[in-house]
Amino acid sequence: MVTMTMVIVVRVVFLLSFIMLCDASTTSDLLLQVKSEIRDSNGALQNWGSETTFCSWNGVTCSDEEEDWAVLALNLSNSGLSGLIPTKLGALHSLQLLDLSSNSLTGSIPLEMSELRNLEVLLLYSNFLSGNIPVEVFHLTKLRVLRIGDNMLSGEIPPEIGDLTQLQTLGLAHTKLTGSIPKEIGKLKSLKILNLQNNDHTGRFPEEIGKCIELRVLSVSNNHIEGDVFSAIGKLQSLQTLNMANNSFSGGIPVELGKLSNLTVINMVGNRLHGGIPAEINQLTMLQTLDLSRNSLSGPITGISTVHLKRLRYLVLSHNSLTGPVPVDLCPSTSSLSMLYLTGNNLTGEILSGLLNCTSLQSLDLSNNGFHGSIPSGIDILSGLADLVLNNNSLTGVIPPEIGKLGNLENLFLFHNNLRGEIPSELGKLQSLRVIYAYENQLSGTIPREITNCSNLEEIDFFGNHLTGEIPEDMGNLRNLVFLQFRQNGLSGSIPPSLGYCTKLQSLTIADNNLSGKIPSSFGFLTNLKLITLYNNSLQGPLPDSFGSLRNLSIVNLSNNNLSGSIAPLTAWTSLTKLDLTNNSFSGRIPPSLFNSNYIDRLRLGYNFLQGEIPPGLHNLADLFFLDLSYNQLNGSIPTELSECKRLGHLLLGGNRMTGIIPPWLGNLQSLGELDLSSNCLYGSIPPEIGKCTNLIKLSVHDNNLSSWIPPQIGKLKSLNLLTMHRNNMSGPIPATIQNCSKLYKLTLSENVLSGKLPPELGQLTELQEILDLSQNNFAGDVPSSLGNLVKLERLDLSYNHLEGNVPSSLTRLTSLQILNLSDNILQGEIPSGLSEFPTSSFSGNNDLCGLPLAPCKGSAETSVKGNKVKLSDAAAVAIVVLIVFTSTVVCLAMLFLILRIWCNWREITVSSTMDGEGREWREEIDRWGYKDMKKTMGEYWKTSSFSSTGSTPENKIPVTTALETTTKIKNDC
Repeated sequence: MVTMTMVIVVRVVFLLSFIMLCDASTTSDLLLQVKSEIRDSNGALQNWGSETTFCSWNGVTCSDEEEDWAVLALNLSNSGLSGLIPTKLGALHSLQLLDLSSNSLTGSIPLEMSELRNLEVLLLYSNFLSGNIPVEVFHLTKLRVLRIGDNMLSGEIPPEIGDLTQLQTLGLAHTKLTGSIPKEIGKLKSLKILNLQNNDHTGRFPEEIGKCIELRVLSVSNNHIEGDVFSAIGKLQSLQTLNMANNSFSGGIPVELGKLSNLTVINMVGNRLHGGIPAEINQLTMLQTLDLSRNSLSGPITGISTVHLKRLRYLVLSHNSLTGPVPVDLCPSTSSLSMLYLTGNNLTGEILSGLLNCTSLQSLDLSNNGFHGSIPSGIDILSGLADLVLNNNSLTGVIPPEIGKLGNLENLFLFHNNLRGEIPSELGKLQSLRVIYAYENQLSGTIPREITNCSNLEEIDFFGNHLTGEIPEDMGNLRNLVFLQFRQNGLSGSIPPSLGYCTKLQSLTIADNNLSGKIPSSFGFLTNLKLITLYNNSLQGPLPDSFGSLRNLSIVNLSNNNLSGSIAPLTAWTSLTKLDLTNNSFSGRIPPSLFNSNYIDRLRLGYNFLQGEIPPGLHNLADLFFLDLSYNQLNGSIPTELSECKRLGHLLLGGNRMTGIIPPWLGNLQSLGELDLSSNCLYGSIPPEIGKCTNLIKLSVHDNNLSSWIPPQIGKLKSLNLLTMHRNNMSGPIPATIQNCSKLYKLTLSENVLSGKLPPELGQLTELQEILDLSQNNFAGDVPSSLGNLVKLERLDLSYNHLEGNVPSSLTRLTSLQILNLSDNILQGEIPSGLSEFPTSSFSGNNDLCGLPLAPCKGSAETSVKGNKVKLSDAAAVAIVVLIVFTSTVVCLAMLFLILRIWCNWREITVSSTMDGEGREWREEIDRWGYKDMKKTMGEYWKTSSFSSTGSTPENKIPVTTALETTTKIKNDC
């Protein structure tokens, strides 16, 4: 019997061992199948399949019982795995933890996951999983932790989420989940952490969240959730972190917040909250961080006091509509507050009032408010300050020397105030100082040399003050300097060579000063420099050859100086995007290598003495938007390569010696907004293709040798503001299509041979304001009455044509008109009384015009006497006739006597030389056409034709020549 029993026991043990071995073999095979379905680029699964038991394989955790072969955990987080999640994982029925987070897995979450009935922790976050969250996942009712965020999951959160009644952590953040948050979340009574931030959730937040009484962390930031901040939040007694930032929550801050005594963090930045800050917040004695910025909160800050909030360290109320002063009890000496940000409100009062006792402060931002007064000298009591931001207020007074005692100060922002006086030399004591912005104040005096002792300085900006004197010679001591701006001051002297030793410098702006001398050759050491602007100074001499080593330069503006020589040192800058050398004295040819920088979008070399043809290589500049080569001595034709610069918006070639025709391919430059080809030697016609440039705003072709008609396609330029074609040989009529250029502000077609009638369509150009000049042409016919519609017009010149008929009374509607010139036409009749205030010269040369300011009109038997009409008697009329006849007889006899006298002395007169005769004829021609008067007029009134279309060159930098002198010189060169 005993023997039989022992045999049975042995057989049972053998059978169980066999079963366990089979199970082990099955599990081992299963894991190897999992390995085969996944890509293992980092070798994390390298020891899978070795002779050791699978329980010792990487990431595999088995039961503690030696007889139990069950796999309880599989942790392959951050292992470099990719591909799909293996479906075979669903067969690991004993699995309690599965962690595949922080890999590169793709595809959807497999439905086989629902077979892991014992799973308690599922971590799939930080992959590239996509598709909807399968409902089957929510059948895993033992789940305590579900974190599948930071993926590309989409769709809505299924209501079945309420089945996970044991869930403690739910992490679905940083996905593309949409729709409203299901109210079934309220069933998760054990939930402690809910993270749904950075999704696209909409709708209102469910009130049922109030049932999750164990919730400690609630984060729904960066969604589109709207509605009032739920009052049910007051039931979450265990809540420690509340993050609702960047949504569309509205209404007021619920007073129920005051009941959440365990709260340490409240973040409601970037919503639509309004109303005041409830005093109940002062009950949150555990609170450490409070951010209510970027809302519409109003009223005073009386709802917050660190007298009660003793643990509060981080307070942000920026960008609201808070008013009043900073309350005294906001930050007393017992406070723990280290960071206070109140920027962008409507706060008032004395600057720093109520805050000088807040010795715990490390960062203070009071910028963009209405604080006034001066910075108190007692500011040194805030010895822990690292950031002091007071910009954009109404501060006055001086920068107190005591600021130099803030030994921890790193960032000082004082810009855009009314601070006066000198920059205190005590700033040189701030060895930790990294940034000082004091621009747009009224600071004066010199830049203190002591500032160069601040060896950690990275950024300095004193733009827009009244600083004088020289730049400190020891600027080179600031070896960490990255950004330096002294623009728009009164600094003088030369640029210190030591500045070239600030080798970390990336941006150097010292434009708009009175600096002189040469650009130091030491600038060649600034190899990190990306931007340099030295414009509007008096720098002179050639560019240093060392400039060629500045390979990282992107933006260069040296305009409006006296620099000379070649621009060749600039041609090695392959990163260049913007170059402005306007209004200097550079000479020589434009180096072709300048066009090697394929990223240039602005190239301005105007107002120099550059010569020769435009070199090849423009086709490399695919991003070119602004090209200004005007007022140099360039010749040759307009290069065809420009046709490939499709982004070109401004093409300025005026004031050179360019020859040839205006190329038709200009019509292909669809982005062109400004075209200036004026004052050259161009000939031929204006190509009809120009009508394709529908974005054109300014078109200047004046002072050339252009001929033929104005193309009717000009009417397609509906955005045109400025059109100048004067001083050419254009013929034919003005096309009626010009009426389509309804935005024209200035139109000058004078000094051509245009003919025909003035089109009445001109009256539709109601935006004309600066000038309409059609003078010195061959126009005939009437003056269109429609010109009276140009009520904004300030200057109208129709002189020296063959216009006839009456002056239309409609011109009296031109109430903005300052200069009117109708002289030297064939106009007749009475001048409308509304034009009588213009000078006689406005109407001279029209023999049949009468009325003020000319002589009174004749032919009426009625004479106005003091405003009353009196009819002459018959006797008076006869007397006047007799008087006229007698006077005429006397005049005729006198003229006959003079003629006889001249004839008698004719042989005694010496005949003038041929040259004198020609000179007389030339002078008579001048008198006949009134050129003498015209020259005066052009000098005084019509100088607008010589203006630079860019408007960027200061008057004191341009050589003083009248428009007529400039034109005459260019014409002679042609």
